[in-house]
Amino acid sequence: MSISRRAFLGLAALAAGCSASGGTWPELRLATGVTGGIYEQLGDGLAGELRHDGLSVRVMKTAASVQNLTMMTDGRADVAFALADSADDAVRVRHQPVSALARVYMNYVHLVVRRGSGIAGLKDLAGRTVSIGLEGSGTAVTATRVLAVAELAEPAEISRLGLDESVNALRDGEIEAFFWSGGVPTPVLVSFEDIELVPLDPLVPVLRRRFGPLYEHALVPPGVYGSGKPVPTVGTPSYLMCRTTLPDDLAYMITETLFSARDRLQAPSAPGGRLDMRYAIGTGVVPLHPGAARYYRYAYG
Repeated sequence: MSISRRAFLGLAALAAGCSASGGTWPELRLATGVTGGIYEQLGDGLAGELRHDGLSVRVMKTAASVQNLTMMTDGRADVAFALADSADDAVRVRHQPVSALARVYMNYVHLVVRRGSGIAGLKDLAGRTVSIGLEGSGTAVTATRVLAVAELAEPAEISRLGLDESVNALRDGEIEAFFWSGGVPTPVLVSFEDIELVPLDPLVPVLRRRFGPLYEHALVPPGVYGSGKPVPTVGTPSYLMCRTTLPDDLAYMITETLFSARDRLQAPSAPGGRLDMRYAIGTGVVPLHPGAARYYRYAYG
């Protein structure tokens, strides 16, 4: 059975009454992330592929992970991206009714500073002005945890700026560093030539002991953002999530489209960037949606 035929059957089933309301599925609401980030890029690409399959999709730009999980919980979004640590907290601690469609790619924690700033390690942030990301973002969750285990001699002065705002504030000298959790390379950072990343790798074991096995050793490849050598940092996966009440056939179709279009979606090119089914099903305590699980069983044969 061809991909297009399966997609057609999924839509036909929805039109016959598989939606939560008992009628046709009017519109899929897809929450992505901030302007200039990978969630925006992947979300726009996935929406285009789903529209090609005949589904109406509304893309919503958000602060990302935490806001996206909240929007799915209260019924304002159907599908969204989220960082693994935010999703883990949503399921294990907050008991929010969300499920995973796929683990999509490895996310890299960027601690971005101006080249020559004198900030060579995390402890150099003591007393500095640092943006930890927007309220409601996964970046803010991860950055808060990183700072919590850093044991700075003096607290950093915290700002909460989005990615574009952080880039501009760093360029203008309004902040001295900012956190960003995203794919490598993140497009908006590529054009900012006078930056470097601060290594964060020593914190991985500390984060794992305190918060669980959501954090991994990750290496930003040489040549990215102008660095001549690899930069060791903290990695945590990104998930494509959905409401637990999303109809099984629709979840199946979205997951199938994600993989059939993976070469066109252009996930981050660093390790963990290319969608892989064996990678995709590893979502920890976050349960796979039954429709997604059915797709993986079919695809594995």
